[in-house]
Amino acid sequence: MMTIVKRLITSDDPKGRKATDLFRGVYDKAGLTDEKAQRLNENRGSEFTTELAQLIQKHSSTDQYKDEVVSSDYTYPSEYKPKSIEEKIKAAADIFGLDPKSALELAKNLPELPNGAEAWFAIPKLEAVAKKHFPSITDPAEQYCEAVNMVLGKLADSRDFYNYRKGQITSAQLRQSARTAEALSEMGESQSGDILIVAAQFGMRHRGKSVRRARETFSGNEFGLGAFAMGCMALVHPERYVKWEQLHTDCAGDEFAPDADGAFSKAPFFSFFGRLRFGTSDVSSASDGYGSVSGFLPQG
Repeated sequence: MMTIVKRLITSDDPKGRKATDLFRGVYDKAGLTDEKAQRLNENRGSEFTTELAQLIQKHSSTDQYKDEVVSSDYTYPSEYKPKSIEEKIKAAADIFGLDPKSALELAKNLPELPNGAEAWFAIPKLEAVAKKHFPSITDPAEQYCEAVNMVLGKLADSRDFYNYRKGQITSAQLRQSARTAEALSEMGESQSGDILIVAAQFGMRHRGKSVRRARETFSGNEFGLGAFAMGCMALVHPERYVKWEQLHTDCAGDEFAPDADGAFSKAPFFSFFGRLRFGTSDVSSASDGYGSVSGFLPQG
């Protein structure tokens, strides 16, 4: 099982300097005029840096499951407009009856978003939800499944919703990946209060990839988000799922065993086809209409 890499290589590291020397060599041979060089500089933060980051991920990843990728031009629905982190914190706290104070204080001084992340999101801590709503459940695996069932119930109460795995969200069938559980635990230790502030992307970064190929290409500080986190994100941003001509989402932070036999061959998904749907699909399945959602540990 993969674990979060604790030390991330920067451009100042000997390995990083070797890669930047490769860039210098290519740049020097590009034959840029003064105007073209300036145009490239002005594109910072747009297509150039986005595509450069994608190239780095592509060529630093293994070839495992490399054929489980299809071309995709699906994107987020135009209705989706990310709220401020303060709005997300207050909404999450209100939905689950939690205390937003610590998260709101932290939100005043957030670091730069990690590379690959799109925005900050507010995810209730599992232990805070458990303490508030089902204190008699003390096993973490059972707490997670109870929290997933709770968030799916809230989605059903808030909109037209169908759960293909109703009655199957049990600790024998659903679990968090070790990588995701470790990352969220690390974040929980560094953030006090009931709600975590998590840097994340909503699927675009890994669109067209199978779940296991997405996991294979995660950066060192990246981890998949599961059904609980993504259900919370959907509750705060219902406009993210409003039409079938959009990028739907895989829960790469969860593992699902359909027969409860220890074979965790599937992962959950959220999609919209006339209504919001929750189900599971094979981790080897690549679709142009789906992308894995992921979070990021702070860099540095």
